[in-house]
This record gives sequence, C-alpha cells and structure tokens, in this order.
Amino acid sequence: MRYQDFSRRLMREHRLSVDDLIYPMFVTEGSKQREAIPSMPGIERFSLDLLLAEAEEIHKLGIPALALFPVIAADKKSDDAAEAYNPDGLAQRAVRALKKEFPELGVITDVALDPFTSHGQDGLINDKGYVINDETVAVLTQQALSHAEAGADIVAPSDMMDGRIGAIREALEAENYINTLILAYSAKYASSFYGPFRDAVGSAGNLGKGNKYSYQMDPANTNEALREIQLDLEEGADMVMIKPGMPYLDIILRVKDEFGVPTFAYQVSGEYAMIKAAAQNGWLDEKQVVLESLLAFKRAGSDAILSYYAKSVAQWLQE
Repeated sequence: MRYQDFSRRLMREHRLSVDDLIYPMFVTEGSKQREAIPSMPGIERFSLDLLLAEAEEIHKLGIPALALFPVIAADKKSDDAAEAYNPDGLAQRAVRALKKEFPELGVITDVALDPFTSHGQDGLINDKGYVINDETVAVLTQQALSHAEAGADIVAPSDMMDGRIGAIREALEAENYINTLILAYSAKYASSFYGPFRDAVGSAGNLGKGNKYSYQMDPANTNEALREIQLDLEEGADMVMIKPGMPYLDIILRVKDEFGVPTFAYQVSGEYAMIKAAAQNGWLDEKQVVLESLLAFKRAGSDAILSYYAKSVAQWLQE
C-alpha cells in the first residue's frame, strides 16, 4: 500500500486543506506602512490600507478567516487599558474596513489587554503588580462588545481570566449580537514560545522581566486544561483554542476526544521563527516541514489552525 503514490493517497487518514487555515495579521497606524518584524522573518505589520490589500490576497487564496492583532502607539497605552474598547480604536476601525471590503472573509479579533496596558500584562493590575481577575473581566467585556459592534465575526478572549466567557456571552446576547461567535483561548499555556509575538505587538518592552504565570497555564498540566475548557464551554464558548501548538499536541488530542467540540490550535510565533530560521540556514526543507507540522495538528484533532504560514500553505496547496 505504501509502494505507489496512488495507493498511499487512497489510505491516507488525514488531510490538510485551505479550509483549515486562519492567518494572523498585525495592523498598525498610518498609511502605506509595512514594518518588518526581525524575530519573524517574512511577517510584517501593515497599516490599514496595506492590510486591506493583503486581506484581498488572503481571500482570493480561499483562506476562510484572518485573526487581527493591533499594534498600539505607546502614548495610547495606559494602566486601565481604556484604548482597548475605544469605538474608534485601531482594531475597531480595521474590523469595519475589512467587513466592508470583504464581507465573506471571517474576521477574528483578539480580546486581551496586553497591547493596551502600560505594563504589558493581559489584565489590570493592583498596587502589588498582581493581575486582578474580576476588574479585568469588566474591561474585556467592553472590549468584546466594541469588536462585535464594529462587525467582528468571532471574538477571541486570549487572556485566561476566570469567568470572562460567561460575561462576554451575556453581554453579547443582551445587545442582540446572537451570531457573534466566541473562540475561547481555554488552554493557553505560560509558554516561552511567545517571544516573537510580543515583539510584533510591542508588549515585550512593557512586560520587561514580568511573567504571566499567575493566570496562564503551567506547561506541566494536562488535566487542568480539561477543567478550563469544560468551564468555558459551560459559559458559552463556541470553539476552544489550545496554545501553543506542536509542543501541546497531546492536549489537542485529549480535548477533542473528551469534548468533541470545534478545537483550534495556534502554531505560535516561536514555532514559526524556529522553522524559518532552520530553513534559512538550509537545515530543513521549509515547505515539507511546515506541511508536516500542520498535518500533525489535524492528526491530533484540530479543526482549524492559526499559523503565520497560512498564506504560504494556501499557495503550496494550489501547486
């Protein structure tokens, strides 16, 4: 059965298609601006006009959705993260523009405060520097509502605060956003693979030597992930996210087996950077390694994958 290509194809158990892909994109202020991200070669921050041009290409490739991450100027960051729910904020304007130009392209927005806080944490902090849960949830709810009002198809709380899914679901229902989906980052680990992303959104310098151990999950734990996901589903999540990706395939498998719900995974910035660096050095075949890695997500049970390689993969799949 392995001898010829046709017979290998006939018994192939899992397949990767463009329908599995979500493309994360970074948007910044200004016009005609595209900024390289040194720790993520090939990935750029786009001003809104160029973001729309890139989104058009993504849409033509058949990628179902993009995930939007705003890069905020330092003078708009604050301890209370008020810019996060500004109806005329960068993320909100980007959503409106994207939905106007490409109504059929899914737009996923990040619901978290780290791009907007002066300290780089995903939530508000008290005078001891501890991230305070309930006060943060109130701000996250305002942020999610502002995204729904702008036209976001999916709001994606990535903060890992307790109870935020229920609060956001209740607020969306109260304002009649009954078809706005919630993608809950339910098993987001306190990982060291996020470094390039924090460079990309400009939170690394604000965070400094701080960490997120008090609210993101311990990489040693698996049963805890199932408890977190069950809680988010009970509170109204439509989909759940496991992040990072490749080092946590066992979590993806357990979640899919246990709950059978739409299960997403994020091939994070550190994973991208490692493959890209090895490929640039000629140590790995980039295309084959990327396709193999994304197929591993599918094999483990992922229904969709956020990947900085999504655009390249969509092009490769057409070849």
